[in-house]
Amino acid sequence: MQSLREKAAFICDMDGVIYHGNYLLPGVKEFIDWLNAKEKRFLFLTNSSERSPRELQLKLARLGLDVPEEHFYTSALATATFLSTQRPGCSAYVIGEAGLINALYNVGITMNEVNPDYVVVGETRTYNFEKLERAVALVRGGARLIGTNPDLTGPVEGGIVPATRALISPIEMATGKQAYFVGKPNPLMMRHALKQLGTHRAETAIIGDRMDTDIVAGIETELDTVLVLSGVTSRDMLGDFPYRPKYVLSGVGDIPCP
Repeated sequence: MQSLREKAAFICDMDGVIYHGNYLLPGVKEFIDWLNAKEKRFLFLTNSSERSPRELQLKLARLGLDVPEEHFYTSALATATFLSTQRPGCSAYVIGEAGLINALYNVGITMNEVNPDYVVVGETRTYNFEKLERAVALVRGGARLIGTNPDLTGPVEGGIVPATRALISPIEMATGKQAYFVGKPNPLMMRHALKQLGTHRAETAIIGDRMDTDIVAGIETELDTVLVLSGVTSRDMLGDFPYRPKYVLSGVGDIPCP
């Protein structure tokens, strides 16, 4: 554990690591206080596309944590950057929340329900058959299918809910087209995180609750990996995967503990 505490920087997931819904997980405040006291560099890197960094900052403030806006990066921002690089000035039909729509608008991507270049899907609570039907027609008409992240489910206070991969699956099945997912474990997200932190991978660790996104992302980027059991992955599930995290902890509060 000493080597983990000596890391210069931490990339940290949010859902299932910092909170469940509007419930702050045990040990999180102590972990944030420790990061600041030790002058660690840290970045909250979330596959959730619903909220902007400002909204995430305000959410943590409501939960009693003071974390500046520059410490957040989302799959919505990564998706917007990817699309604007691939096709500057493109248009998109979006199934998602304000965090995703605003991220796209901010890089010059316009909304288009008639003949968009892309159909983009992220987490949303307004998913319905009308939107699904429209997305299928547009992808069959030539629009490229993009998912903000490949998560099947996400943790909430009452359990788990369907996430982007579950929502995009009917579109893939109905069109025969496979989506491209921008969020973790896509190296695009990890390269941005390391660049923003200004640290080398050898001095950085990634903390997450998902073996199939957070831990894979860390392994493929050659970061030390920390699985916390406060989210969707239990200790019994570790045997289902052909790879292992370097550390398995109950929660982030275990990291600063002596």
